[in-house]
Amino acid sequence: MRVYISVDMEGIAGVVHADQVRRGKADYDQARKFMTLEANAAALGAFDAGASEVLINDSHGDMRNLLFEDLDPRVQLLTGEHKPYSMVEGILGGSFDLALFVGYHAGVGTADAVLDHTYWGATVSRIAINGQRMNEASLNALVAGVAGTAVGLVTGDETTCDQCRRLLGDVETVAVKRAIGRLAARSLHPEVARELIRAGAAKAVTERQRFSPYTLPGPYRLEIRLHHTALADATAIMPFAERVDPRTVAFDTDDATTLFRAMLTLVQLAGEGVV
Repeated sequence: MRVYISVDMEGIAGVVHADQVRRGKADYDQARKFMTLEANAAALGAFDAGASEVLINDSHGDMRNLLFEDLDPRVQLLTGEHKPYSMVEGILGGSFDLALFVGYHAGVGTADAVLDHTYWGATVSRIAINGQRMNEASLNALVAGVAGTAVGLVTGDETTCDQCRRLLGDVETVAVKRAIGRLAARSLHPEVARELIRAGAAKAVTERQRFSPYTLPGPYRLEIRLHHTALADATAIMPFAERVDPRTVAFDTDDATTLFRAMLTLVQLAGEGVV
């Protein structure tokens, strides 16, 4: 049995501020340690439930955060940036029996959610597919769904867990903190959080038949609203992108993976407008 783990940082226990999630800041090294150990806890839970193979995809920032030597030696690690499928690189064609999303956060504009954003906080104020507002978990789950892999577990703050249950339906969740605004939270101790994540992962893998791959009916219309007009200007080079209004671009396709890669491309292009 093969299990896929995508791990982000903003939803890790004890993480509440940008200084913790940015390389070079004083608190980053501690946060990456917490991130590593929560990812490892999910892997241990998967192994407890009978997984024969676990792939962990480092999915935060430059995607070089996890301390490999602190992970269980049975895991494989996918690390490094500019992956074609970013936070879910490796899931297509991987024949994974279940996906686990660890350390995730709520979508941009969500109240009482630690460090809420969707793919790039400096550029994006909204991402929607066919009018439905999406967060990172649902965007990533859509790619997993193309591969026939269901998401069985999401961990993060309470608001993120609630949001993911609304978007993804029947999914196991582990809340490791309760947000107080965007930059504060009441957090479980890291050891307690890891115990709960290990148990939640084991439960999800054991009950994997109860989860269904996440899908949305096509054709698809992707709409991305940017923070200001210069960001939207920078997306104009994208073939077949439509400027809907001064701050919104759209892209139409019948294929979910093309949709996802178009989203990544538009967000990256928008970054060229950051001043």
